[in-house]
This record gives sequence, structure tokens and C-alpha cells, in this order.
Amino acid sequence: MDVFRTDRIRNVVLLGHGGAGKTTLAEAMAYLSGMTSRLGRVEDGNTVSDYDKEEIKRHFSISTTLIPVQWNKVKVNVLDTPGYFDFVGEVEEAVSAADAAIIVVSGKAGVQVGTQKAWNMCEKYKLPRMIFVTDMDLDDVSYRKVVEELTELYGKKIAPIHFPIREDGKFVGYVNVVKQAGRKYVDKGKKEPCDIPAYLDEYLEKYHDILMESVAETSEEFMDRYFEGDEFSVEEVSAALAVNVQDASVVPVCMGSPVNLRGVSNLLDDICEYFPSPDKRPCNGIAQKTSEIFQANYDFSKAKSAYVWKTIVDPFLGKYSLIKVCSGVIKSDDTLYNVEKGEEERLNKLYVLEGSRPSEVAELHAGDIGAIAKLNSVQTGDSLATKAMPIQYPKASISVPYTYKRYKAVKKGDEDKISQALARMMSEDQTLRTVNDSANRQTLLYGMGDQHLDIVINKLKERYKVDVELSKPRVPFRETIRKNSDVEGKHKKQSGGHGQYGHVKMRFEPSGNLDESYVFEQVVVGGAVPKNYFPAVEKGLQECVQKGPLAAYPVVGVKATLYDGSFHPVDSSEMAFKMATILAFKKGFMDASPVLLEPIVSMKVTVPDKYTGDAMGDLNKRRGRVLGMNPDHQGNTIIEADVPMLEIYGYSTDLRSMTGGSGDFSYEFARYEQAPSDIQAKEIEARAANLEGADD
Repeated sequence: MDVFRTDRIRNVVLLGHGGAGKTTLAEAMAYLSGMTSRLGRVEDGNTVSDYDKEEIKRHFSISTTLIPVQWNKVKVNVLDTPGYFDFVGEVEEAVSAADAAIIVVSGKAGVQVGTQKAWNMCEKYKLPRMIFVTDMDLDDVSYRKVVEELTELYGKKIAPIHFPIREDGKFVGYVNVVKQAGRKYVDKGKKEPCDIPAYLDEYLEKYHDILMESVAETSEEFMDRYFEGDEFSVEEVSAALAVNVQDASVVPVCMGSPVNLRGVSNLLDDICEYFPSPDKRPCNGIAQKTSEIFQANYDFSKAKSAYVWKTIVDPFLGKYSLIKVCSGVIKSDDTLYNVEKGEEERLNKLYVLEGSRPSEVAELHAGDIGAIAKLNSVQTGDSLATKAMPIQYPKASISVPYTYKRYKAVKKGDEDKISQALARMMSEDQTLRTVNDSANRQTLLYGMGDQHLDIVINKLKERYKVDVELSKPRVPFRETIRKNSDVEGKHKKQSGGHGQYGHVKMRFEPSGNLDESYVFEQVVVGGAVPKNYFPAVEKGLQECVQKGPLAAYPVVGVKATLYDGSFHPVDSSEMAFKMATILAFKKGFMDASPVLLEPIVSMKVTVPDKYTGDAMGDLNKRRGRVLGMNPDHQGNTIIEADVPMLEIYGYSTDLRSMTGGSGDFSYEFARYEQAPSDIQAKEIEARAANLEGADD
């Protein structure tokens, strides 16, 4: 792979709804540029970017893949991202490394939820963007309808620069709005000039007017000329369009059929002409030694620095840290300093990844994207620089996973292998998390949705040869008391020689503090229980609160007062008083009106306004209490509600099906509340059955 200067680089991310045709477009780009010698198909499982076994099996992208395409002496780093919402972390990483975006829209399906999410992500990162409408080879596809949908959503920014020519319903060519000229396709996506059919004149006039209006707004001189009826030259239009595209005030719309290689070469031309090179984009870090802002701005003449935006850990490929060079020129024999970890790493080789194939390069200039193998200390989000000039860059914001399931090894003894495999997968996938819930004796796996977790389990089996089963997690209930009780506990045993004798009288009452398991007080007078046995009494309490008498859940909010008892000068011991306390606790707890407490989460649900009623009704069914609703001024309602944790299992899937994938939610633990009596009865019964089955 050749080395490219910063001004000859374009970093472009492909975004859009699942199934819109991003991978097919990337494959067509790779083939037309000569990177591959054959055109792969998603259905055949032989594309450059979908190389993982799970991707081949399922026919959709799971990870972001880098495809460096050389076109007109420009290197276009194409980042092909997944469209399904469970893999949004991959998209967020790719967007953080991109300088522009192509939003791919299926001409057949039109504007979908994924299209709007892609647009919102571009807005968040202030990315210049173009829209590419695919499936133009299908007879019933209406390009005009897609343009109207986009204009309705995003207004005057939408500017079609191509539109199709059809003959007998077949897609045979296109009209270039900038040049006001027709082109007909010949072999392999090549084209030749042709006349514009008369029935398209009205569309050319309409789209040309939209474009001219956008061009006129770039300067006062152009505005004056526009009102005087002056014609702009093709060069002037192209230059003005490049300015408008780079500040995202205009979003060009073009179209094609990547399956037939039509419209793809035009798109590559437009990427090179209209999209900015990295040095036209801001990039700032913090100089660690001075705590001042370091304006890297992808300047190759400044000190070397880079940001690790993604990690690939594969049993066959090994570990690769994908970097974007923020300043300077990084060479294969450099020693770089991991600013995050404070460790130096010597680079042996630099690579550019072409899908799964590493291709060695001597150096990477500022703004370029490449990969470094086997960097031990380096993780996604780390900054690399020189030790003399350590620069730290902000990390990309990655979505938090809220869907979780309990997991355990199918084969006993595989636990270590599983935890090591998951650690590797978590270094690759920042939206995957594991939590050890020791109180409920379960390990939890968090992801972005059920499909995400399902794929993780399949990867564990395929890649790491370990079988894991997922199940519904136990909810961390707690036990407490509502009333007071006064009991005694006596532990007395005689079996020849020294016996055992411990005797306590205790009062139990609610402490009022559910954050603490228990409060222990002693008000013993006259030495009825000697002071040296007080710690033994407390040890008994500590043991009891681990598993309450009601349903073996941890106990909270209990105040225990030791006020009397008796002892034997020979037979009393710490163990005897601990056992006496355990007896007293069990009786005292059950006499003090015990109840189960369930965890309540504070939830924020964001849905388009039209789904507000459905979402509210669903939260009510889940025993949720709606606390408020606020508009986000983007056509959505944010519903705030308190919901029992027991009821949110499976919520991610239900919310998506209810809102067509447009709903979003987050939650955090709020507090414990008394569970309704029917829930308590069901839980106590289920817990008793579990304990009998020795599940615990």
C-alpha cells in the first residue's frame, strides 16, 4: 500500500439502516478501485468487509471494517459499519475516526429509523455528509419519493446532484444536475454522454434551482449574480458545493445500483471532490506537561500523536490497535508513549487493514488510519504520543448497555476459559460488560440487545470453543422488617466434658436505613452477658444478614439490641453466643412482620411523539410510575418513570418492536421499596423451590 499525504486522504464512514446496502456499496468501491479482482456478494458470504463467521452466517455486518480504496490518486478510507441497533458501539467508534459520512438509503424501503439515527449522529459529530440511494435497478423504486421524504425531514439542506434515467422501467443512466448533462451506462459501470429525455426536464429544472439557491448563499457576490439571473459555471458550482458540503449546510443526494456497479464511480469522484481532507477538520488534545490545549488539526509537521479508536482481537489474526494519526508522521520503527497507561511501546510494523487482510506500510501521515499489531498495554480510547510531548485526546462517547442476562458455563471447569474469552471480547467491544453479582450468586452479561448477546454466545463457541447458556437473571430482592420484636435465643449442648452454653435476649426493630444491613447496640447491665462475647453476638448477626430467614435474600434496615442474657463460667464460648444470636435473629426477624423489598430503577424513555401513548401504557403494565414527560424539541418525548427492576427484563426488545426501533431508554438504580404481596408470595415460593433443588 502506498503512503499518502494528508491532503490526499478522505476518511468516510458508511451509515444507514440495517439492510440498506452499505456492505454491497463498499464491495463495489473495492472492486472498481482495483483493490479486489472479483465483486463479492453478501448473500454468498465472500465480501471484503463481512469476513467474520457470524457475519457470513447471518448476512449482515456485526463489526466496523476498514476498506482503503485508491481513487484518482486519493486514498479513501471507507469505514463500513453495522446497521442494526445492537451494534451501535461499532458505529460510534467509526464515526469518531471519520471526517465525513455517506448515509446509505434503500430506494425500496425509503427513509427508515436507521437513516434518521445516522443523520443525528452526523449532527452530533458535525460531520459533512452525502446521501446515496441504492437499489435503483429495481423497477418499483422511486428516487423522487426518497428525495421528498428527505426534504420533508431536513429541509433546504437536501440537494439532489444526480437523478435516474429509465427506459422501459429499467435504470439505464442518470442526469448530472451540476453539469446539466445526461449519461448512459455501458459495461462495468462505465458511461457515455446521452440526451436528457424530455419527461425529465421539469425535474432537472427543479433540482437545478435548489442547487443554484444553495450556491448563491455561499457569498454576497453569488447572491447578487443569482438575483440578476446570471448563470454560474460548472467550476463555480463545484467549488461552492465543496464549501457548503464541508460545513454541512448542503447535503448532496446521489444514487445508483452497487450490485451492477452503477453510480459508484460517481460517488467516489464526489467523495474526492466535495469531502474535506482531515487537515480541514479540527482535532484538539491536552498537552499533559502544560495542561494546555494542543491543536493537532492533523498537521503532519507537529509532534507525533494518535488516537486508538478500535481494537481487533482475533484468535487467528491476533491483536490490532486501529489508530487515527492526529499529528506528525508515524513510522514503523517508532517508540510511542501510551499517555493513558504511562508505558512506552516499540512499534515493529505498521499496517493498513483491507478488511481482514493486513498490508504493511512504512509510515502513516497525519489524518490517515492504520493499525499496529501486538501493543500490550494499549486499549480502545488510549492516546499515543512521544514521551517528550504526551498528548491526550478525548475518548469517543459509547452507548451504555442496559440489556442483561445471567450466564453460566455448560461444562463445569470452563469458567476460567470463559472469563478470559470475554475479557478479550470486551477489549474489542466496548458495549459488552460482565458483572459478578455475588449477593445473588450469578454472573451477568450486559449488551445492547438480545441479538447482541446471542452473537456473543455464538462467538464464544466458535472462536474460543466454550459453551455458555443464558437465562433470566435473578432480581436482587432484599429482606427487612416492619415491626418490633423481643426474643431470646439459647444455645445449650452437653456431650461429656465441656458443654456449650450461650443465652441472649434481643430486641429487633426497623433501623430506618436501608443502605446498611444492620445496626447493633448493647445495653446489657450487671454483666448478664460479659463484654468479651459482644463481638461473637455481632458475628452471628453478620452471618444472618447474608441470607435472611424469609427467602434467603440479604437483609437490610434492621436494628438489633442486645439487652440481657446469661452465661456459664465453664461452658460459655464465642461459638455458643454466636449460635444463640443466630437462633434469636431467625425468630426475632420472623416475629417482626418481615417483608421483601424490590429494587426500583429510575428510567428515561425517549420515543417519537406518536408513540408516547403506547410507551406510557406499556410502563403502566410494568407497574411503573410515570413522574413526568418532557419534549426534546426534536419530535421526541422523554418519559421519566420509576419502574420495578423485576419488570424491565426484555424491555429493549419490546420498546424496539413498539416504536419500530426508534425508541431509546436508560436507567439507574434508585432505591428499594416493599414489593406487593402477590409478588412477595410468588418470590418466596420460587426461592424455596430453588433452595430445595440446591441451586444455591
